[in-house]
Amino acid sequence: MGPPRVTELARSIIIASDVVVIPVQPSPFDVWAAAETVDLIKEARIYKANLQAVIAINRKIVNTAIGRDVREALASLEVPILNADVAQRVGFAEAVAGGQTVLDTDPDGTAAREVISLVRELVNLHEQESELRRPPGHAVAGG
Repeated sequence: MGPPRVTELARSIIIASDVVVIPVQPSPFDVWAAAETVDLIKEARIYKANLQAVIAINRKIVNTAIGRDVREALASLEVPILNADVAQRVGFAEAVAGGQTVLDTDPDGTAAREVISLVRELVNLHEQESELRRPPGHAVAGG
């Protein structure tokens, strides 16, 4: 684990959350760090049983063995892995350098599509979680 203060801060953030998204780069260091975060999530579930967690693969280098194998390495953590991966793309750095996002600079590009896919998955997760928390027979406005 990391320094005690960092661990305590992470523990506080996790317990205050409904959903924890663990971003992981395809590297052994990130997989090990994710395992430590998952341990904190398991602790937090003692107090907050409905706490959700997912792993988001970020900065994946396409067409590399480690990029392909990271899902297998993360499977042992027993936390769902989002289907949408975000690759390491020059477009992200170029957009930020201009004070924008890839959704601004190239809304139809691969990087933007990856971000949109990731956001859609997170929104769906949130909607599923909200549905589970809704009391039986409770009507939804507009639905």
